[in-house]
Amino acid sequence: MLDIYILTGISGAGKTFANKCLEDMGFYCVDNLPPQLIPHFVQLAANSKRKIDKVSLVIDVRGGDFFDELFKALDAMDQSDYRYFIVFLDAADEMLVRRYKETRRQHPLAVENGGTIEAIQAERRILKRLKDRADFYIDTTDLNNWEFKQEITRVLIGDQKARGITVSIVSFGYKYGIPLDADYVFDVRFLPNPFYEESLKRLSGENEEVYEFVLGSPVSQEFVKKTSDLILFLLPHAIAEGKNNLVIAFGCTGGHHRSVVMAIEFCRMLTQQGYNVSVRHRDISAGG
Repeated sequence: MLDIYILTGISGAGKTFANKCLEDMGFYCVDNLPPQLIPHFVQLAANSKRKIDKVSLVIDVRGGDFFDELFKALDAMDQSDYRYFIVFLDAADEMLVRRYKETRRQHPLAVENGGTIEAIQAERRILKRLKDRADFYIDTTDLNNWEFKQEITRVLIGDQKARGITVSIVSFGYKYGIPLDADYVFDVRFLPNPFYEESLKRLSGENEEVYEFVLGSPVSQEFVKKTSDLILFLLPHAIAEGKNNLVIAFGCTGGHHRSVVMAIEFCRMLTQQGYNVSVRHRDISAGG
């Protein structure tokens, strides 16, 4: 059976690096293929004398007007026996801007939109429909190259039973705003606050002492139990509805202690349940 992975997402999120990783894993990789050629290419790959069982196709806004043809190509694939998966790569806006500055490259939509941040926002609007349709979602904001490759391997080559949905967990601070892409937001400001403990206030929720302090409270344990039941109830219904990526956010005052602990705890729980889970601490470096 030929598996086709369509690698797409926000420019600067790591599609080129991901494609190289997949090539190292034995995928037949093609970069920037015009979407209307996808059905023809897939047919050639399937009928090739060379044994090809995994194909990676990078498709993004560099295709210009060709990108509008992508959904027609996907509809044509739906009518065939070929199996395809959409892999969407993303990263936080501030990280994308930093990457463009470091590489001194220009966003492909920058000229027509007046700047990098405007181009990123325009690209998000263009790709929203494709993101909603994605089978896999990988946030590369906090990943170095080694971690990125490990995540690609885990998500695409790992446990197949978790293919139904990807869960992205985000910790944040309310004083910096609620994550705009969150599907569910849990306010954990009522939990015991390590900020008021002199020995803990300068540590983060990733520290074991802070982790134990927060989870050691009976109210925290009750919150974890009840919220776990709710999330595990919601996930199968989200999958049945066709949801491919679910963003769950935990917020405390500064995004440094309690929300980080809860994000880590729920990432652990959902991973044990067999789901593909990523975690990002948006405001952990901003303070408590």
